[in-house]
Amino acid sequence: MPDADPIAPVLDLGASSIDIARQLCDIESVSGNERVIADVIEASLTGLDHLEVIRNGDAVVARTNLGRTKRVVIAGHIDTVPVNDNLPCRLETVNGVEYLSGRGTVDMKGGVAGHLKLAAELTTPRVDLTWIFYDNEEVASDLNGLGRLARTQPDVLAGDFAILGEPTNATIEGGCNGTARIEVRTRGIRAHSARAWAGHNAIHDLAPVLAILAAFQPDKLEVDGLVYREGLNAVAISGGVAGNVIPDEAVVTINYRFAPSRSGDQAFAYLREVFAGFDVTLTDLAEGARPGLDAALAQDFLAAVGGIASPKYGWTDVARFSVLGIPAVNYGPGDPLKAHADDERVEAAQITACENGLRAWLTAD
Repeated sequence: MPDADPIAPVLDLGASSIDIARQLCDIESVSGNERVIADVIEASLTGLDHLEVIRNGDAVVARTNLGRTKRVVIAGHIDTVPVNDNLPCRLETVNGVEYLSGRGTVDMKGGVAGHLKLAAELTTPRVDLTWIFYDNEEVASDLNGLGRLARTQPDVLAGDFAILGEPTNATIEGGCNGTARIEVRTRGIRAHSARAWAGHNAIHDLAPVLAILAAFQPDKLEVDGLVYREGLNAVAISGGVAGNVIPDEAVVTINYRFAPSRSGDQAFAYLREVFAGFDVTLTDLAEGARPGLDAALAQDFLAAVGGIASPKYGWTDVARFSVLGIPAVNYGPGDPLKAHADDERVEAAQITACENGLRAWLTAD
């Protein structure tokens, strides 16, 4: 008989959220390799009487069923970008500030640690809770575990409000910008470069496209009280076949980050207008998400956490909730500028602050 699968170890969910983050980070879980950490999370939550635990691929869902009138979904991804000599993680003090350093500390196991601790400890929260720990956020959208849940088990995403543990320096960031990628293509005629007049240079024809990009002034658009900054940038350029041949084709890839007041269709229409007269092909599009701060639960959450909400400039999975009609915000420990960095590190105090912020809100009378 084949050997049985080994029993997954469990996390010490009675430890501090900082210690739980350290336990999580030391389980390498680069996108596509999340099985072990998903097994550990599942084993750690299974058997808790107040939670129903559901496994979907390498995503783990744990939810209460207390009959509350409202349900809140709190989600975080368990995968990371590749490791680069930054595991195991470590606690260190820099200029008097304690940090947890290593891959995944910011993006986003520091936030997931608090979620796991609260999932285990909050047996009678003021709302029903759905905790989601999902895979493949850092790679192609079609692999995203939250997207897979939306397609295969949409009932587990149902709720009145959602919180995504993306790094926000322990403040609330509402919604997110949308993102679109296009290719602008020019075509010419090949010829020997010694007789360039016999051909037509496609790369040279990109000059006005690059001029448009260089002169672009990003809009700042207010959406439900938050001001989103747009961006339009070349992110890749290609063309040419040999060092002595006039190129007959050239392509510039352009990324447009657009405010959530625009739909995806409106964003693409705007790009066609900006690059009118050029061959424009849409290659990727993700809708943004409005801030979601006008929902009553969002207002309660903001009051409990304190501070002033800000816009999320990058795209996050809050957009997946927005498509389902669920208002959602980003809230997690860590500086987004340190996400994916080789010196990735999170202030330990922010891990505790986010845990405490969620706890105070979820247990308030």
